[in-house]
Amino acid sequence: MLVLFIAVVALGINALLNMPRGEDPEFTAPNFVVIFVYPGADAEDMEQLVADPVEARFNALDNIDHVITTIEDGLVVARVEYNYSEDPDEKYQEMVREVNALRSVLPPDIFRIDIRKFSPTDVSIVQVALQSEVASDKELGGQADRLKEALEKVKSLKEVANWGFPKTTVRVSLNIDKMAQLGIPINRVVGAMQAENLIIPAGSLQAGARKFNVKTTGDYQSLDDIRNTIVSTNGQKIIYLRDVADVNLSYEDQTYLTRLNGHRAVLVTAAQKAGENIEKVGSKLRPVIADFAKTLPSHIVLTKNFDQAASVSKRLSRFAKDFGIAILLVSLTLLPLGFRAASVVMISIPLSLAIGLALLGVFGFSINQLSIVGFIVALGILVDDSIVVVENIERYLREGYSKKDAAIKATNQITLAVIGCTTTLVLAFLPLLFLPEGSGDFIRSLPTAVVTTVVASLAVSLTIVPFLSSRLLKPGHNPEGNLFLRGLKRGISVSYRPLLNAGLRFPVITLLLAGALFGGSLMLFKRVGFALFPPSEKPQFFINIETGDGSSLTETNAVARYVEGVLKDEKTVQYFTSNVGKGNPRIYYNIAQRSEAANFAQVFVQLHPENGPASKRVVIDRLRDKLAQYPNAKIEVKDFEQGPSQEAPVAIRLFGDNLDTLRAQAARVEAVFRQTPGLIYVSNPLATRKTDLRVRINKEKAGLLGLSIADVNRTIRLAVAGLNIGTFKDPETADDYTINVTANGTRLPNGAVSQEALSNLYINTLTGGTVPLRQIADLQFETGTTQIRHYDKDRYVSITAFVKTGFLVDNLFTSVLNKLGSMTFPKGFTYKAAGELESREKSFGGLGTIILITAFGFLAVLVLEFGTFKSSLIVLSVIPLGVVGAIAALLVTGNPFSFVAIIGLIALIGIEVKNSILLVDFTNQLRAEGMPLEAAIREAGEVRFVPIVLTSLTAIGGLIPLAIENNPLYSPLAWVLIGGLISSTLLSRIVTPVLYKLLPPQVEMKALAEPELVSV
Repeated sequence: MLVLFIAVVALGINALLNMPRGEDPEFTAPNFVVIFVYPGADAEDMEQLVADPVEARFNALDNIDHVITTIEDGLVVARVEYNYSEDPDEKYQEMVREVNALRSVLPPDIFRIDIRKFSPTDVSIVQVALQSEVASDKELGGQADRLKEALEKVKSLKEVANWGFPKTTVRVSLNIDKMAQLGIPINRVVGAMQAENLIIPAGSLQAGARKFNVKTTGDYQSLDDIRNTIVSTNGQKIIYLRDVADVNLSYEDQTYLTRLNGHRAVLVTAAQKAGENIEKVGSKLRPVIADFAKTLPSHIVLTKNFDQAASVSKRLSRFAKDFGIAILLVSLTLLPLGFRAASVVMISIPLSLAIGLALLGVFGFSINQLSIVGFIVALGILVDDSIVVVENIERYLREGYSKKDAAIKATNQITLAVIGCTTTLVLAFLPLLFLPEGSGDFIRSLPTAVVTTVVASLAVSLTIVPFLSSRLLKPGHNPEGNLFLRGLKRGISVSYRPLLNAGLRFPVITLLLAGALFGGSLMLFKRVGFALFPPSEKPQFFINIETGDGSSLTETNAVARYVEGVLKDEKTVQYFTSNVGKGNPRIYYNIAQRSEAANFAQVFVQLHPENGPASKRVVIDRLRDKLAQYPNAKIEVKDFEQGPSQEAPVAIRLFGDNLDTLRAQAARVEAVFRQTPGLIYVSNPLATRKTDLRVRINKEKAGLLGLSIADVNRTIRLAVAGLNIGTFKDPETADDYTINVTANGTRLPNGAVSQEALSNLYINTLTGGTVPLRQIADLQFETGTTQIRHYDKDRYVSITAFVKTGFLVDNLFTSVLNKLGSMTFPKGFTYKAAGELESREKSFGGLGTIILITAFGFLAVLVLEFGTFKSSLIVLSVIPLGVVGAIAALLVTGNPFSFVAIIGLIALIGIEVKNSILLVDFTNQLRAEGMPLEAAIREAGEVRFVPIVLTSLTAIGGLIPLAIENNPLYSPLAWVLIGGLISSTLLSRIVTPVLYKLLPPQVEMKALAEPELVSV
């Protein structure tokens, strides 16, 4: 037994040291985003040319859940969601095959197709800023590249990237006027450059016994090679690229700016590989960053403004502290058992935890905040079996049995009850182990940690605990127990006995009062409210800035500067990272980085670490008030949310084919949102329309002049956006630079395209002549569709809103739906509730079947244990009594019901039933030994009150650290269990005996065995 003890502890320590660690659980959904880029096409053209054939292909795939498409000018983003049970890796390969097959039906000159597979491990665990107001873009970018290369050598890292500085490019600025004079078409120049920048392997030659590879002249080796590209010849004169273009190293157009605390910076980020221990990864990368910082020049400052590894270490140390406090509180609740008995019970804690931890690792889970919460929850439960076994052994010792006989008889007497108790507890957690969708994956490590630990505690309580009891407990006992136990019994006799007598005297009234309490608590449920997942407790949040469609980066940057000025006055703010033109690199598991847009900016705000959820909420509300009235811009302060991502807490999805009618109906729904107090940040993507410059080509005139429409569009793109025609690899530095061909004189000093880009543009004909664009095309301003969305091929728009502090999502959603229910929509137009309501459907979808199986499992275990339905019914009657305290605890603490709180309620049912089994089982045993019904009820109530109170107190003691931490994710779970245990422990000790009296099950009488007394 001692060897087994050491082996178990060794397994637990090994798992603790080697299991993967992270802040949040890792889960990967079989969802993919496919991006199609086709510049120059408006949204309606993109819908017809790209979105429709793409959706037709994707919808034909097996096991597709939804295809959600967003269509904008030159861009189609298709989000493909498979059934959650599908394998992500297998489906990714399927997506690659389908996209390759699609290329034949899409426009041949489509610019780019990207397939993105998202994973929680793509989240950056470190973000470093290199700050300087005087360093050039080249120097700052070069230092960022150096740090990137250093971090890429850390094998535990992946996705190392740098952000916020323009990349170097080879800019080829064509002189369109001169090309027109010389009769050189643009296609000829582009084709000549592409042909020159090409390596074609020539093969090999055999010379005797040797083989030689034949090398041909290939790609560009220098800028002069590019300049000397022959673009035209008439047999007498050669025209080089340098004659009609300027070729220089330049920077790409600046579309993305980054700053830290208002100062110019570039960012370097890195994510960790799957299955890694984040603390070990952090210990590897910190020296790399520290050593790199020492090599920087004095005018560049390195700031590590985000370090998830440090945050996880801090959180794990806090959990260790919570564990220590919980163990102390649990040990105090064991004092009535006596020092020796309490020691035996306490030994079961590390043994059970060690086995549970090892099993958790075997099942492929990591150590994260939810699995640790599971172990803390299990801490108060796992000693229950040991307490019951040890208390029963102590009772036999007080009756005069020897240590060995007491251990054997007491354990045999209670083994069936203990197994039944643990089985029902495991069954209570069964629905949580099989919760569907991302919510189930997110939470699954918590119930798994509880189940593995509780099962381990069962094995420990029936093997090691009796063994240790037979060695450590002493037979010489005060028949009434130690001082603490005598005090507890005296308290029970004074308070409990009169109440039990009164309940047994008036059983019907007692049950009616209990029913009234339960009914009253259910009426309070609406007041408590429901929120699927709470905001994150991290002292971090985002400020999203959006200016009008068509706004320049300069205009958006001005708004970002204003927000930075407000943040500088907030003393609670430690860092704020501004990203103008793009979203912040991904630093939270359910928030993806926003793609580039000149009218978008995002500020990542980090408060000082000592700020908890309550103080963060105050800061967010204050900033919302300060930033609400900024003119011509939408500034939204948004907290991080726990659980799988959703578009917004309150959202209505409106369907309809006609875009104009859809826009009108969306405006009506938007008005309902704005008239609902408590909703903020109401968003309607169709509320605004943008103005575009349409180039209307006269196809007949272009054809008569020998112009192809493709050449016209290509020339327009070259003048406006430029054409990327290849890559130049610098042989000295081995750096790759994009070769961008553009028209000379079309750009302003800041890189923006001038208004004259099209008015002075010439198009080359197929015969070498030139025609002004204005001769074959009209330039017209027109109102364009900003965005078109498809949901499973149907056009739709989502009207979304967030919720103010102090309001409940349920109440606001109900108000919105009631108003919409009284409205009439045109034929063919429908709406559907999305947002949190849809997330709930996904999170709890299929749960009914699992609960049904669990309920019958409960009943089967109880019937097998007791042999009668009456006993099973009496045991299950305790469930409503715990709900009373659970709802009251949430109401008093101000927490709504949430996904995790429901987990606490399900766990509570298992604990309640576990305690009730002990009472009913012992009552049956006493009656089987010949004791009258009421006497058996009273005796069982008083004898079993002690272990039941002790098990409840230990569970409450283990949960108190989690509850008082006020973490919005798991503190509600702790309060549900604490409140439910208090109410069920107090109420069920009266209600269960009363119900037993009214519905006494049949019990077989058995002969009593003579006690084997120890000689003294």
